[in-house]
Amino acid sequence: MTKPYLLAGVVGRPVAHSRSPRLHRHWIARHGISGDYVAMEIAEEDLGEVFRALPKAGFRGVNVTIPHKRAALDLASEATERARRIGAANLLVFEDGRILADNTDGEGFLSSLRQGAPEWDPAAGPATVLGAGGAARAVIVALLDAGVPEVILSNRTRGTADALREEFGDRLRVVDWVQSGNAVEEGALVVNTTSLGMTGKPELRVPLDGLRAGQVVTDLVYAPLETRLLREARAAGAVAVDGLGMLLHQAVPAFERWFGVRPEVDDALRAAVLG
Repeated sequence: MTKPYLLAGVVGRPVAHSRSPRLHRHWIARHGISGDYVAMEIAEEDLGEVFRALPKAGFRGVNVTIPHKRAALDLASEATERARRIGAANLLVFEDGRILADNTDGEGFLSSLRQGAPEWDPAAGPATVLGAGGAARAVIVALLDAGVPEVILSNRTRGTADALREEFGDRLRVVDWVQSGNAVEEGALVVNTTSLGMTGKPELRVPLDGLRAGQVVTDLVYAPLETRLLREARAAGAVAVDGLGMLLHQAVPAFERWFGVRPEVDDALRAAVLG
């Protein structure tokens, strides 16, 4: 009997830069699966029509990236609790005429952190999060659920951070952006969720002289792989975890849902994605 040809992909705008096709195709080849994973640039007004059509074309589901994560959640038939708490979906599964939404960003973040800094203890002290966008929401939910006692949140627009404080409660403390250097010094864990420092974006201009040994510092930016934040962290004796791991680990549950195999994140995968 011929094995079915299984399809999945990533939807965003723009999406040509995505490393996800390289990532999933590596696993598809490794596990001898008959199928493919493709990138699709879709306008927001067309998402509903596209999501309804894709299952008819043989798609098991899609990843969703910027700027469509909130819209994907709204268009889903059902959503997991964590997707609803984060307020966005990065994973859709097409099943029996339904669109099932989930968000694996927080899971991917924690798995990357634990792989890159296995000694990190959530209870060791506060976590400082820079930025208050969609990625920050996923990180905050994951950290609170993991048992971090306090999240210190600093964002260039204070009102956005204050709104998250209202939503997530007393374990969030908002610090003005001009005081972000102090927040970096205070965190046992420091997480940059902004795009600052990414190739083609402005640098992360936050005072980093408070970085020290004993901290764990991670940057969700993975292009470049070694950001200024991570360089300064290593120089200060902190444990630095790059942003590629989150991309790799968030993909694991998606691949398993679509293709029926739980893949591994290893050095061969990193090499394949970095190309």
